[in-house]
Amino acid sequence: MTINPSSPEKCLIIGCGDIGQRIARQLAPLGYQITGLRRSLTTDLPYLHYRRGDVGNPEQLHPLLAEGFDVIVISMTPDERSDASYQRAYVNTCQNLVNGLQQPTLQQKPRLILFVSSSAVYAQQDGNWVDESSTCEPDSFSGKRLLEAEVVIAHSGFAHTIVRCSGIYGPGRNRLIEQVLRKRASASPHFTNRIHAEDCAGFMVHLIEQAKHKSIEPIYIATDSYPTPMVEVVSWIADELGVTDFLSADAVNERGNKRLSNRLMLATGYRLVYEDFRQGYGEMLEGFKAIKNPA
Repeated sequence: MTINPSSPEKCLIIGCGDIGQRIARQLAPLGYQITGLRRSLTTDLPYLHYRRGDVGNPEQLHPLLAEGFDVIVISMTPDERSDASYQRAYVNTCQNLVNGLQQPTLQQKPRLILFVSSSAVYAQQDGNWVDESSTCEPDSFSGKRLLEAEVVIAHSGFAHTIVRCSGIYGPGRNRLIEQVLRKRASASPHFTNRIHAEDCAGFMVHLIEQAKHKSIEPIYIATDSYPTPMVEVVSWIADELGVTDFLSADAVNERGNKRLSNRLMLATGYRLVYEDFRQGYGEMLEGFKAIKNPA
């Protein structure tokens, strides 16, 4: 496909929440015109125009797709943690989008569909390394529905890539910090994997740009470079905050026990802003330290 450098590319982000907004903020300086589709309308940002609409309603979706988009990003958040909600947010969204794009009257097809998935599709429990070629046999409803949605995109006939993100953290995603402060942190020795929200969005922008000029892989794992046992992560956070007796014997442990490889991610030339949890959480903890120790 030849890209006309004089014509700005148009990007549609479906389910445009925190990650979608971060993607838009990084794409805008590259010359993209960005539209975010949400069921509830919110205030536009300088780099992002919102449209209200339900991806499940063809009467709302099809006219929007008819406007023509070069890139479509699917970045959904379920309403609740339930099987039915994951079915609606991921499987139904992907199927409705593909159906809309396959309408014979549609003049412009996207050069790339990017689906934001999750490492929940992997259920490995042995602490070994997992990469894009590893078996996907999810044992949770979330992993199963995400994998179903991936299949819809993979079989759509459109150029696509699927990004399986590990645990996303960053500003506003303070679960582990709050567990430490409430002294409800887990002592699990299982490996956990995470990626800062800014790197999650940054890698996707990197792929969108790369796909203009070269082929990219159909699946990537997006994660930082240092899988770490949960107890080590929360112990470091507690030490930074000066919190003692922060572990709870009945705290819910992380699901799974695997080390996710980011070899393929880094092979694209992307360089992580936050290579490990210490860098990312270090920035986040500054605000909590200021609250705890006001000047």
